Amino acid sequence: MRFHILSNPEFLAEGTAIQDLENPDRVLIGGLDTPEDREAMEKLVSVYTSWVPREKIITTTLWSSELSKLVANALLAQRISSINSISALCEKTEANVNEVAKAAGCDSRIGSKFLKAGIGFGGSCFKKDILNLVYLCEHFGLPEVAAYWEQVVKINEYQSERFIRNILAAMFNTIADKKIAILGFAFKADTGDTRESPAISVCTKLLNEHASLAIYDPKAMDNARRDLQDAPAGSVKFCQDPYEAAADAHALVILTEWPCFKELDFKRIYKSMQKPAFIFDGRNLLNHK
Repeated sequence: MRFHILSNPEFLAEGTAIQDLENPDRVLIGGLDTPEDREAMEKLVSVYTSWVPREKIITTTLWSSELSKLVANALLAQRISSINSISALCEKTEANVNEVAKAAGCDSRIGSKFLKAGIGFGGSCFKKDILNLVYLCEHFGLPEVAAYWEQVVKINEYQSERFIRNILAAMFNTIADKKIAILGFAFKADTGDTRESPAISVCTKLLNEHASLAIYDPKAMDNARRDLQDAPAGSVKFCQDPYEAAADAHALVILTEWPCFKELDFKRIYKSMQKPAFIFDGRNLLNHK
């Protein structure tokens, strides 16, 4: 019996995986350029056409299929790093990054998706796939291209470091022995996944500054406990709700764009906090006024 190996990368986003599977933007199938492989690809095409329109199914060579997966994630991450780099400039010029993103996104050639400024991307795919792309570029003797894509990851790391610097600057350059309430730990809303979550590096840096943390996330608490298991004893408290986390805190830090955080009673939260009270919106989620 002979077997043919095909490439069929998935394009499912966490939080919307079922919808993405039922109504995909495209299905990608790659194989070798031989009659046998083309026949194998058509058999897999016939499986998908039971619910996916044929015009949405793309058949390519093996390399095109594999690279398309890496490039799709790299381009999405690039958009996040691009708008985050502009957010730094907006803060210096007193421009509003949301207004800039909205105006740029109205251009049909650009579009509005993945132009939301924040503390950076996380998850299991973006960084891994970009670094895979960097490796391939270096392997094939393209150092300039490798450096270009590596910069997307560097900007992502810079954004979280800049966020910490802004917290320190606002809080008189010290957060030692101060309680910081952390709202959100998952790398994105509608998931409990914390793999490569920016919250891990932000919380680690806050702990390195000798702050104490009170953490709440609707779905990621078990993973948060695991990710911060090496924190100094007594430095992290995991809370049942956001109000418990905020009580007696010197600052509130939002690290995941959970919609429920927009509905919180911030007057109640403010009254329960130490004064002066600070809020740092790492996801540009709230109505700041």
